[in-house]
Amino acid sequence: MNKTARSTWLTALGAAIAGIAGLLLPVLGPVGEAEAETEAVATGIRVSNGRVYEANGNEFVMRGVNHAHTWYPERTGSIADIAAKGANTVRVVLSSGDRWTRTSTEQVASLVGQCKASKLICLLEVHDTTGYGEDGAAASLDRAADYWIGIKSALQGQEDYVVVNIGNEPFGNTDYTAWTQATKNAVGKLRNAGIGHALMVDAPNWGQDWSHTMRNNAAAVFASDPQRNTIFSIHMYGVYDTAAEVRSYLGHFVDNGLPIVVGEFGDQHSDGNPDENAIMATAQSLRVGYLGWSWSGNGGGVEYLDLVNGFDAGSLTSWGNRLFNGPDGISTTSRTATVYGGTGGGGTGGGTAPNGYPYCVHGSVSDPDGDGWGWENHRSCVVRGSAADR
Repeated sequence: MNKTARSTWLTALGAAIAGIAGLLLPVLGPVGEAEAETEAVATGIRVSNGRVYEANGNEFVMRGVNHAHTWYPERTGSIADIAAKGANTVRVVLSSGDRWTRTSTEQVASLVGQCKASKLICLLEVHDTTGYGEDGAAASLDRAADYWIGIKSALQGQEDYVVVNIGNEPFGNTDYTAWTQATKNAVGKLRNAGIGHALMVDAPNWGQDWSHTMRNNAAAVFASDPQRNTIFSIHMYGVYDTAAEVRSYLGHFVDNGLPIVVGEFGDQHSDGNPDENAIMATAQSLRVGYLGWSWSGNGGGVEYLDLVNGFDAGSLTSWGNRLFNGPDGISTTSRTATVYGGTGGGGTGGGTAPNGYPYCVHGSVSDPDGDGWGWENHRSCVVRGSAADR
């Protein structure tokens, strides 16, 4: 998302293509054996078999919020407030200096420290790339890579706590086919510079990938990372206004062993009405991470995307109440990373309940009588968030 409304998100032609693209089901090839060969190289948060894991091997499913730090650097309490609402991850908006005031190395180090103090995984992103190719003010992914290399000292040693989201929505609806090579180049540049963190890459088409450029080329981008430690991020707004579109897109990545996260989504938008219920339910059932946009401070006609009013943690908007407290919401599905002493896991499976039993992979499907206990893999399991989950 951008701070102001994006009237250029989808042209009428783009919207029409989006409807057609949602019906297409191109098939990605499997990740292949190369992942296993290079997996040991990755440190800290890492990808394996299409899932995100902490360094200790515990699966981690992101449940979090976006915070517009670069436009509101004085809102120093927001990260702690987000954690207090139950999130396990915060996606922090930074600037490379190409479009807004550069977020300095010292500021990044402070933000990482705030995340750690609040027991949040810190997902850092450069926002200056938003809509490159269509928005003349946007910076390239190559420029974003230079920024990360320039602040490398703030990232080193933080691999257990930090994921580097190279650039927000790095292509608009113009020249978006260049996304694949530009993304490969940026990943390679960061690896060559010695940045070993888990990387996240956003989709083109203002993050919504209606053209399926990211979906069709994700396997090749993943294979280009010598550490095989790249996570893909889709932003779900008006293009994803039906449950079928949500399930098709996320399910395709999961079925093909490629890591996917919903890096942004809302409950309404100027380009259409996203199906937030389907986004959250599907993410939960597939053990896929999600991060709502955004904590507070939206302007230019998209103020409805604020999760709290005026950065007041005690004043949830209707969207904020839905994200945190509604079905499949953060308050019931988020699990603190084990690096902070949490139980880990998240989503619908993986990890161990406080009572020592494993969590059910298939959730309530395994619990027909609703008592919180299920039966999978010839043993008892606990349904997350149930009365038995304690």
